[in-house]
Amino acid sequence: MYVKFDRDTCVGMYQCVAEWDAFEKNLNDGKADLKGSEEDDEEEDVFVLAVPEGDELDAKFAARSCPVDAIEVYEDEERVIP
Repeated sequence: MYVKFDRDTCVGMYQCVAEWDAFEKNLNDGKADLKGSEEDDEEEDVFVLAVPEGDELDAKFAARSCPVDAIEVYEDEERVIP
């Protein structure tokens, strides 16, 4: 399982931060950051992170809590959220 985070779409409501500790507030930019992620080779300002074992539910909650759907969750290359 992995997540894709479109930081450009993020509006800085930080619900994801409350749901999963892989996200953190970046008050300088007014957006969230996905800790330990790498920028996608094909999409600018989109970050990808493999979900650590045991964090699957938190990752899904973070994606569901995003008011602008900036977080997508994938399992085996299939998008499952949103």
